[in-house]
Amino acid sequence: MSEWSALVEEAAKKSGLVWLDLPGLPQPRAAWHLWHDGSLYVLTGGEGEQPLPGLPEARTVPVTLPSKDKRGRLITFVAAVEQVEPGTELWDEVAPLLAKERLNAATHEGRLERWAEESYIVRLTPTGEVTQEPGRDAGDYATVRPVPSPATTAGRVPRMFGAKRRKADR
Repeated sequence: MSEWSALVEEAAKKSGLVWLDLPGLPQPRAAWHLWHDGSLYVLTGGEGEQPLPGLPEARTVPVTLPSKDKRGRLITFVAAVEQVEPGTELWDEVAPLLAKERLNAATHEGRLERWAEESYIVRLTPTGEVTQEPGRDAGDYATVRPVPSPATTAGRVPRMFGAKRRKADR
């Protein structure tokens, strides 16, 4: 394992977001993920889910983990890409964990079955190769704008009636 493996694990556990430098795209894409047993798991494809074109077919992909406190690039490493097939033991273990993390889904009804039909769960395992170490080559990471996405949230936050307004809200 790499000298950076402990940092990668700790940062991945604390962060709910990673940046993936996907093949053929001009800029990295943000993706929510789950860290489990030494790998990142990402859900892509299907209606209302995060679009990460080219990820399921890739062999490796650079992954950037943001710093939780400073929100800048912490470390960038190369991860091996592997699709998790529906019906396998790994799918049965990881899919419910991802479902628990997917808080803003449009609907929670039958999502595991929908994911098995329409989506990909992709396992990203660090190879040990670090392409940008902490504190070096921060580059223009902070200037990258998110790409428009059809991913959905549950909707607007409900209004509260009868609650006392705070002075700061007036």
